[in-house]
Amino acid sequence: MHPDPSPADAGTVSVVVIGHDDAAHVADAVRSALGQGPAVREVVAVDDCSTDGSAQLLERLAAAEPRLRVVRLPVNSGGCGTPRNTGLDAAAAPYVMFLDSDDVLPPGAVDALLAAARETDAQVTGGLCVRRELPSGREVPWEPALYASPAVVARPAERPRLVRDTLSVNKLYATAFLRAHGIRFPEGRFPYEDMVFTARVWAAAPRVALVPDRVYVWHVRRAAPRLSISLDRAGVGNWRARTHACRTAHAILLDAGEKGLARAVRAKFLDHDLRMYVRELPQRDEAYRRAWWAHTRAHLAEYDAADRSGDPAAPGMLLARVLLASPEPRDLPRLRELAARPSRLCPPYARTADGTPCWSAELPGVTLETLPERPVRLLPLAVDAELRARTRLLRLRLHELYGAVGRAGPVDAEVEWRHRDRAGLALRRTVPLRPAADGAWTAATPVPLERLASLGTGAWDLRLRLRFRDGATRTVSAHALTGPGPLRPRATPSPRHGLILVRPYATHAGSLALRVAAGPRDARRILTGRLRRWLP
Repeated sequence: MHPDPSPADAGTVSVVVIGHDDAAHVADAVRSALGQGPAVREVVAVDDCSTDGSAQLLERLAAAEPRLRVVRLPVNSGGCGTPRNTGLDAAAAPYVMFLDSDDVLPPGAVDALLAAARETDAQVTGGLCVRRELPSGREVPWEPALYASPAVVARPAERPRLVRDTLSVNKLYATAFLRAHGIRFPEGRFPYEDMVFTARVWAAAPRVALVPDRVYVWHVRRAAPRLSISLDRAGVGNWRARTHACRTAHAILLDAGEKGLARAVRAKFLDHDLRMYVRELPQRDEAYRRAWWAHTRAHLAEYDAADRSGDPAAPGMLLARVLLASPEPRDLPRLRELAARPSRLCPPYARTADGTPCWSAELPGVTLETLPERPVRLLPLAVDAELRARTRLLRLRLHELYGAVGRAGPVDAEVEWRHRDRAGLALRRTVPLRPAADGAWTAATPVPLERLASLGTGAWDLRLRLRFRDGATRTVSAHALTGPGPLRPRATPSPRHGLILVRPYATHAGSLALRVAAGPRDARRILTGRLRRWLP
């Protein structure tokens, strides 16, 4: 908690709100900025030549609110950079922050950022952003480790993890700092402009303050008629734009002499960007896969030895090594599992002629000699999960991994069913892991469908917490064994609900999940035309 702003803080922040054809949401964004209190001198709403009445709506709001100024661009810019730069040029307050028309600032956001900026004399102050899935309301924090506790960083090079937070909107900037260093967004249509802007900010070596407060709510509307750039990844052009932004950010930091931060940008690309797109690759068509594969290989070929000096068995690094070793797309289901969070390295497990662990017999050059020596918490453990709705029995199989699992000694597994849209709602049960004849470890437990249906219909995700002989634990997800039998939807009688409809399915990351509906009413709703909402 931060104290209320002092009278000296009144009117010290400009909030730049940008939007295009977003009349349904822009008023909420503007009101959330105005509702921050007296610290906000003005809200500069930049309309990017909307045709849906957004500008007129903003003008009506401005007529009743003297702190709201509306600027309308005469021609649509095609991106976020130009309207943000326009708002930055118009900003009259000592501090500025940015807000998109479909998002909101939570109460107290400006006060929290401003108090930290004043106390620490920081040119840039960042806080926690949460991604809120709509309509469910489920929230996922963005880079929570970075904002776990208050901190002051004399210069970004002291905390390379800063480059992982590429958002521009969860930060308060000293306006004079941005102008003195000529820091602006790329103009026109430039997807992922935040990556470039943020790299320019870090290249200028500001004093940075970090606060654990929630300062930005990023609304994610996956069912919207027009997807945001971050969600509209269906075309390979989106990937090309993302790699271009990453390459540009790397060059900016390198030119500024920030070699450590530049290297961190490439490490972040491997661990975040690459893994995210690899998870989606099996769902793409053949033309996309081939174009994506060729482009990614060319991008990774730019990396030098220092960029590849990390753990060769780390998930992102291993993905890159497989891509560079194979001219054609291959092993996509297995790569998807490796790209998951937490990462899973699924069988088959191969060795070279001299016994060295490797990716596969077809790619023996991608060696994994460091993998068996990793601690349990870093092993990409593979657990298969099979559920047959008729018997309601969940079967688990933990695979050996070049002898590392056996040495750790699996003891038991805590099976957790976690409701996807209701935070904190979960059912748990611990079951023993028993060695199997083929060297794996297995367990079986009934699925509590009655209890799940009573607690909440909708999607339930499976998570496992494995315990080992020395007391070490590891949370993993479970690979859904696909096939016509295990994943067939089924209606089962229920003493309490009359009927439970359950459908096991594999998520995009390959993990097992359930969709549960209870009672004749829910079943009828599903079976009369809304089945698409049940599909993964």
